[in-house]
Amino acid sequence: MEMINMKIGIDYLPFLIPLIILQVGLTAAALIHILRHKTYKHGNRLLWVIASFINIIGPVLYFVFGKEDD
Repeated sequence: MEMINMKIGIDYLPFLIPLIILQVGLTAAALIHILRHKTYKHGNRLLWVIASFINIIGPVLYFVFGKEDD
């Protein structure tokens, strides 16, 4: 049974690797921007730091609703 589960996991790797890279990249970009800027459209720094760790949705929400236009 364990070998079957491992085989299924390996089959999903080509789909998971790009998603993991996207998640890490978006989170890093959001955190860098949050820590370098002091003003936001909505919310505060702590809110956006916490939100940026919520899967892919958090960083996307920051760039749409939190990032102040430069």
